[in-house]
Amino acid sequence: MAITASMVKELRDSTGAGMMDAKKALTENDGDMEAAVDWLRTKGLAKAAKKSGRTAAEGLVAVKVDGGRGIAVEVNSETDFVGKNADFQKMVSGIADVAVGASDIDALKAADMGGKSVEQTVTDAVAVIGENMSVRRMASIEGDAVVSYVHNAAAPGMGKIGVLVAMTGGDEAFGKQVAMHIAAVNPASLSEDDLDPSVVEKEKNVQMDIARESGKPEAVIEKMIVGRMKKYMAEVTLLNQSFVVNPDLTVGAAAAEAGATITGFVRLEVGEGIEVIKEDFAAEVAKAAKG
Repeated sequence: MAITASMVKELRDSTGAGMMDAKKALTENDGDMEAAVDWLRTKGLAKAAKKSGRTAAEGLVAVKVDGGRGIAVEVNSETDFVGKNADFQKMVSGIADVAVGASDIDALKAADMGGKSVEQTVTDAVAVIGENMSVRRMASIEGDAVVSYVHNAAAPGMGKIGVLVAMTGGDEAFGKQVAMHIAAVNPASLSEDDLDPSVVEKEKNVQMDIARESGKPEAVIEKMIVGRMKKYMAEVTLLNQSFVVNPDLTVGAAAAEAGATITGFVRLEVGEGIEVIKEDFAAEVAKAAKG
């Protein structure tokens, strides 16, 4: 029996399965819709799709360094308990290994991992573990040397915050200190040159509005803004921040003393930027009872 696009759409709408999974289910069952639904349920694909609407804001960030290239990958789950699951950790570690050879997040999802794509591997894990999961972000960096650090480690190379620091000169111990600083302080960029101009302009306008509330002349306000923007840069740019290891020095000055030049960094934190809708406890229990 010929499988039409409308049949695939109908099955997808009723089960939430992916397009290719829906098409395969119909093909395997000669177009029988009910049998296709059962086939998807048997494979765990309908179950996985049903859970895909749930917010996955927990999970782990894994980091890997291979020579002069480092990668950080965020794999999300619904609850923190899954992040402590050995099978989940093994999967995340495997995804990070694959990511070393991937150019971006799309390439990573499509990459082979033990005979299946990374994306399919995660889908299969959803059906087994019973929570929505996703490979959310990947970031990479290259340099003469790349140092990694994981904060709140759940297992080797993975935790709640993953940091990579690229640099020339210096040593691994100093690079680790810088990575720990980045994990704690979360700078917006390496230096002023790397800051998004729109972010800088927005901050300048805010400071201008605040200064005008004082009623001072525009000429005075302009001078005030110079000082305030300098302070802002010292707060948000890595090289200008006070080094947590030695607050008497900026990170840039500490790097110079260590004979190092920091050329870039990556920082990924689990769930960063994901809006989680809070429910009252009774609502959560009721929702869980319904599956």
